[in-house]
Amino acid sequence: MGVDKISLSEARRIALSAQGFAEPRPSGRVNVRHLCDVIKRLGVLQLDSVNVLCRSHYLPLFSRLGPYPRSTLDRMVWGPESSREIFEYFWGHKAALLPTGAYPAVRWRMRAAQHQVWGDKLSADTQVPSAVAEGMSRLSREQPGLIGTVLGVFTERGPLTAAELDDSSGNRGPAAEGGRMWNWKDTKIAVEALFAAGRLAVSDRRHFERVYDLAERVIPAEVLNTQAPGVEDSQRELVRTAGRASGIATTRELCAPGRSYVALPAGVGKQRVAELVEAGDLIPTRVEGLGGQYYRWREAECPDRVEARALLSPFDSLIWTRDRTERLFGFHYRVSIYTPESERVDGYYVLPFLLGDQIVARVDLRADRKTSTLHVPVVNVESEVPTGPVISGLVQELESMAGWLDLDEIKVGDRGNLADGLVQALQN
Repeated sequence: MGVDKISLSEARRIALSAQGFAEPRPSGRVNVRHLCDVIKRLGVLQLDSVNVLCRSHYLPLFSRLGPYPRSTLDRMVWGPESSREIFEYFWGHKAALLPTGAYPAVRWRMRAAQHQVWGDKLSADTQVPSAVAEGMSRLSREQPGLIGTVLGVFTERGPLTAAELDDSSGNRGPAAEGGRMWNWKDTKIAVEALFAAGRLAVSDRRHFERVYDLAERVIPAEVLNTQAPGVEDSQRELVRTAGRASGIATTRELCAPGRSYVALPAGVGKQRVAELVEAGDLIPTRVEGLGGQYYRWREAECPDRVEARALLSPFDSLIWTRDRTERLFGFHYRVSIYTPESERVDGYYVLPFLLGDQIVARVDLRADRKTSTLHVPVVNVESEVPTGPVISGLVQELESMAGWLDLDEIKVGDRGNLADGLVQALQN
């Protein structure tokens, strides 16, 4: 089989097109169909608790569609059953939103979690967070009946947060040691294990805290009753999702353990990719100037030009794989929220700014709801990038974002090499 050869510029445009950045934003009101199309295209929206600007899962849709009612997305996930187009589950150990059509393909992970023997080595097929696995190992010895008790409480009482489970469900209180994030009560551990196993699902979010209920009360019946494919078919479907959403990527970027589009054990991922190459879904491709074997999705498009303009969430799937972002865009990026304040160069919640087919700037953003202000504490343009087009595009995007977030004012700080120019442009 021959190997296609493409330029780095072509690879970059393929990746952007696959992620929905090569198409113009809707000219009218953004509706459910628009949101569904983007979510199906991406395959996943990562959830994150940081709310200094807005919740991360809202941002990728804004980046591709422009302003839209965030309440519409909420209804699609946590609204009445008839409106649910999306469900919440783990995606590579990350909390995420997935289109309901993907539910059968992740059932194998749920089965693996349900059959996990606590105390044994964690199965590579599960998406169970380590805190849950360690907690369940202890609970399986100390309180073997707790899982059944907790499930019974939900059956009787309906939707509940983990905190709302009463002491009769076996709550022992916080663990004696460990950071607050992992000081889960026993009932919380049991609930998360049931969620991983697909017995419970997330029916709502209250102040971003999960509200759980029995899966059959949350997941639409026609989806829940769809026969799940076998493990290998499920894995192939997930790698297809990764290939389609990436446009072009290496095996490691598609489905290796860790930060890839879909996390699979290394040997398994290589096998699934080889099978999709054999089926013609992935096309072996060499990218000029980049080492390694790339694979292009069979229907991936390479537009002549990409005229994107978008502020990217730190958890946007375009830039999930940081090494890939550096190879394709020449853009070294790390999430600053995990960096000690004294070591931050570009600010706290830093959004890369995509203009055309390049990532050209880093924009630190914060929404102050009390003063109705979108703050830009730090803004830096990349070296050797002409500042004029960047400032013009960034002004438009900031004004659009401020309006979307119902903020009346934009204030730029004095840090960063683009700060003065941006202040002047906003004053004009």
